[in-house]
This record gives sequence, structure tokens and C-alpha cells, in this order.
Amino acid sequence: MYFYKLKNRVLISQNKHAGFEPISEKEAEKNKDILFILSRREPLKSRRSFCIADTSLFFMKEEGIHLLKKERKVKNRLPVWLEKRIKDKRLCMINLEYPKWQEVLTFKIPSKWRIHIAGLGDVGGMLLIGLRLLGGNYVKSIGIFDRNEQVITRWTLEANQVFSPFTMKKFPPIYPVIKKNIFDCDIFIFCATIGVPTLGREKSDVRMAQFKGNSRIISDYAQRAREKSFKGIFAVVSDPVDLLCKQVFLASNKNKKGQLDLMGLAPEQIRGYGLGVMNARAVYHASLNNKTTSYIREGRAFGPHGDGLIIVNSMKKYNEKISEQLTKQALKANLDIRKTGFKPYIGPALSSGSLSILATIRKQWHYSATFLGGVFMGAKNRLHHSGIEIERLNFSPVLMRKINDTYQKLNILL
Repeated sequence: MYFYKLKNRVLISQNKHAGFEPISEKEAEKNKDILFILSRREPLKSRRSFCIADTSLFFMKEEGIHLLKKERKVKNRLPVWLEKRIKDKRLCMINLEYPKWQEVLTFKIPSKWRIHIAGLGDVGGMLLIGLRLLGGNYVKSIGIFDRNEQVITRWTLEANQVFSPFTMKKFPPIYPVIKKNIFDCDIFIFCATIGVPTLGREKSDVRMAQFKGNSRIISDYAQRAREKSFKGIFAVVSDPVDLLCKQVFLASNKNKKGQLDLMGLAPEQIRGYGLGVMNARAVYHASLNNKTTSYIREGRAFGPHGDGLIIVNSMKKYNEKISEQLTKQALKANLDIRKTGFKPYIGPALSSGSLSILATIRKQWHYSATFLGGVFMGAKNRLHHSGIEIERLNFSPVLMRKINDTYQKLNILL
């Protein structure tokens, strides 16, 4: 291995690189900051950076659905001190094929986050309430934007009046933002949407019906993020989150001629928040039957917020029949609520939105869609200072085929 220093950061590579200051392994070992491993991979199929959470990721040649699968044996060995860095989540992989890769070296996760929300409809408003109530220790402020100025005024007044006296609890202040300043923040939350079928007129899952309209709106925001050189998280809450994430990645990385130049958002900056509520719905239905309660402790959710969802009853004792039952119940819950005469927005806004976003910035495990070899797909993950760690598990062959089928269905935009 070769060791270098750039911008006062230690770089490690299995190949020689010109233009970097070479240093000794001993000097690299003494450095207590996050260390950066240099690699080259096809950028449209690979992230710009990620946390090396286990040794196999150090030697990984390409990214894909196998990122979810735990490697049982690692043939190659690393020095003990590097293995310790991996255990401590202090090793970050960088892809040199991204023109702006050096930004990773100096980026730091904020201790308190500035959040901006675009779209204050049912979901956006409820999500805002959740962040106001629960975000005080981690959220510095919340800026809000909507096409309707009266809506902005209403929520500025209402949300700032959510308060509990005589306690030490903090409530982040809410303030209006104009569109040109929408990316002056650490995390931008997209809740805008058009084309939602009215109650009683939906024929099936309504999420895909929203993609055409929402993709146009979100592409405009993606271009604005590019123009601002936005370095924070672009969080997608509007449906269908997985496909809209991919649209953000592609739209932000195109120049004015429509050519991909990779000068926009890195894939790991984009996250889709839709799987949290599907897990919550599965938990609810699992709690109603003694045969399915194991899901609450041992189960997992994978895939999109809609068709292609996979609910696994238990990662220890996988039962295909029970898993399919829970999956159908979670999928049907959306339409069941609509049949009552109400739009199903409370669960998505809080379980997928507020709670999952707060878990992200707290560096806690949660469900969200991240980039897996060119596809944004929901799975359990968490954010470290060294990047995203995706949970890796042992899968039965049957379950892995199901997950791969969902993965292939989502791979339709590139």
C-alpha cells in the first residue's frame, strides 16, 4: 500500500498516485482523524464515498445489491491498526472518478442541523410538527417554503406556537425562506407533490401515478442544488421516493446541454424516506398475531415505498408465507386508510419523515433509500462521519432472489 497526505488528510491506496505528498505508514498510523482509501469505479454505478464498515468493503471492486449481503470469508488481510480503524468506523472510501472527490476530505457533519422543507401540504406540515417537537437537541432551525405564501405564513405562526413551558426542552425556530435560498441549509427535505388522485378515484397504488409530475418538480430543485454547489443531504419524501432519488442524481449531474458531467450531487448526498412507514405498518400488523410478532424483534424491510416492497418476518427464521402475508398487509394499508375517507399521510410524515430523518442526523440505524450500484433502494443504514454504513446480513437463497428481483425492477431510469 501507498500512503499520502493531501489537505492535511491521510490518503491510502493500493496504487501509486502522482501529485500527492508521500508519507510513511508509521506517520499514517499516528494520524487520529478519519483516513481515506482511494479507488476508481464506474461513477454511475458507485458512490463518491462511503464508510468502510467491514474489511471486505476495502477490497470490493464494484457496488451492487451484494452490499446488503454479509461476506463470510475475507481472503485478504490488513494491518492490525487499519482493522481497528474499520471497527471504529474511521475509514472512508473515495471514488476518484468523481471530479469533486476532494470535497469529501474537508466535509464535516454539523453538530446541529439547519433544515429546509419545500412543500407544506399534508405530509410537509405533519413532518414539520414532528421536527419541531422532537428535533431540539439536533436541529438548529427549520426554514419552510411553499408556492402559496399564505401557507408559509400560516405554518410560521402555528409551528412557532408549539411550545411547552417550564421544561428544558428546546424547540427549533421556524422561519420562511425564499426559493433562491432554499439550499442554504444542511438538509433539504422535498415534500412537494402534484397529481395525487382524489379520494375514491384511485384504482391501485397511487405512488407511481405521481412520478411523472413529481419528477419535473424535483428536477428543478436538483438543478438548483447543483448551481448552489449544495454539500448537504437532499432528502426525498414525496412519492415514489426511490425513483425520484435517481431522478435527482441524474438531473443534478447534467450541464445546460443535458450532458452528464458528474458536477452535481454525489449519490450518497441523496436519500429517500419512504420505507420507514412500510416497516411501521408491518410492525402494526405483526403485533396483532402471535405468529408474526417476531417481526418486531427480528424482521427487516427492504425495497421501495410501494410495489416491490419486501417484508421479512425474521432474519433468523425466515418464513416465506408469513413474510408475504406481512408484505401484503403493509402494502394494502395505504389503500385501507383511503377507504375510510382520509388521506394516509400521518404515518408517512412521521415514521418515514420526521423520525427517520432525525435518526439519520443522530447517526442512528433507520430505514431509508440509499445508492446501491446505480439504484436507490430502501434498507437499514446509518450515517457516520466517515460516510454511510449499510447493514449487511445473511440471506437465504430464496430471499436473496426476491430482493434481487426488486432491485432489478428499480433499475429502470439509467
